[in-house]
Amino acid sequence: MTELRQRVVHDPDAPPEDKELESEAKVDGETASDSESRVEAVTQPASADDTPEVLNRALSNLSSRWKNWWVRGILTLAMIAFFFIIIYLGPMVLMMIVMCVQIKCFHEIITIGYNVYHSYDLPWFRTLSWYFLLCVNYFFYGETVTDYFFTLVQREEPLRILSKYHRFISFTLYLTGFCMFVLSLVKKHYRLQFYMFGWTHVTLLIVVTQSHLVIHNLFEGMIWFIVPISCVICNDIMAYMFGFFFGRTPLIKLSPKKTWEGFIGGCFATVVFGLLLSYVMSGYRCFVCPVEYNSDTNSFTVDCEPSDLFRLQEYNIPGVIQSLIGWKTVRMYPFQIHSIALSTFASLIGPFGGFFASGFKRAFKIKDFANTIPGHGGIMDRFDCQYLMATFVNVYIASFIRGPNPSKLVQQFLTLRPDQQLHIFNTLKSHLMDKGMLTATTEDE
Repeated sequence: MTELRQRVVHDPDAPPEDKELESEAKVDGETASDSESRVEAVTQPASADDTPEVLNRALSNLSSRWKNWWVRGILTLAMIAFFFIIIYLGPMVLMMIVMCVQIKCFHEIITIGYNVYHSYDLPWFRTLSWYFLLCVNYFFYGETVTDYFFTLVQREEPLRILSKYHRFISFTLYLTGFCMFVLSLVKKHYRLQFYMFGWTHVTLLIVVTQSHLVIHNLFEGMIWFIVPISCVICNDIMAYMFGFFFGRTPLIKLSPKKTWEGFIGGCFATVVFGLLLSYVMSGYRCFVCPVEYNSDTNSFTVDCEPSDLFRLQEYNIPGVIQSLIGWKTVRMYPFQIHSIALSTFASLIGPFGGFFASGFKRAFKIKDFANTIPGHGGIMDRFDCQYLMATFVNVYIASFIRGPNPSKLVQQFLTLRPDQQLHIFNTLKSHLMDKGMLTATTEDE
């Protein structure tokens, strides 16, 4: 649009449609450079000290560097304790916490956009943002309920109808929001309204979609939820510790406080931590069994016969390492080998989620997404790496771990018409007889 305006200004013989576009642009009053200057004009208000008063008094004699170290450390321990509590409360509480975190992260990002363009008073912006959040959550959680609560859905007639037409209902809800957005367009705010429309959808993609993957990982077994999250937490803590005490070499310009010493130290510490945590958790059924819904008791169950992935096996140690440690074999769980991949991703690639968030905050000249947690910033500041990790874990499970699920196949089989069931039965019977796994009876002959 800027180039068009320049061309129209320098060309008095421009066609009428170009002149009309020029006047449109003037009415709109916003070019890319205009809006960017507006963003640059937005100054972050001086952040008040949100540290609890009791900590301020206790740490008043320390320098700001060490005071920040203690504040972050104490509140980190508090968050870890809270993490243990919600794990103890079970998968249902974990899913509720994931949803609450998702909503808070969405709120923090949308609020930044709202504050940046607050002076324009865009019509329906916040209402439509939350409406789209509701629509997307209805779609994803509806898919989850249909997938993991199949027996309950088929048993209750209202749920069965909602499940059958779930995607059509979801699309209708989204289409309603889309039409509301189009109807809310105001001539002088066109460009900014489309900026915010894109802002909302990118936020939904980053936050809601990936938090949905977290819940899918949880249903595969709590170990697939706890180990990746714990590896990210461990890497964050150990990178900070190594960087605080040994950091000398800057790592990336987006985060000036990040150092190579912290990055490398955090990587090694996270891999070791992942191996140890995986070893401990692999021995407990409550962590390794998939989370399933029991229709008889109307509750979640995590009891099963552990798969080979969670049974101790003996592995031969390479000759080079044998000469160093003196061991020829080692007993470990196969899951521990997978944990190396998870912890390596958490320490090498996971931080790029944080770098991405740092770049985002620098673009809008803010220090943190919010001030929810003293010394840590907002919820999104703590979960910027977790969402990237959740996506990797989900892809990793689908690529290397998960196979066909017999129980789900049986559930789907039972929903077919009797003639379809009989056809599948005869096909399967013929297949097993051809393989010699079944013998023909006199009646069959």
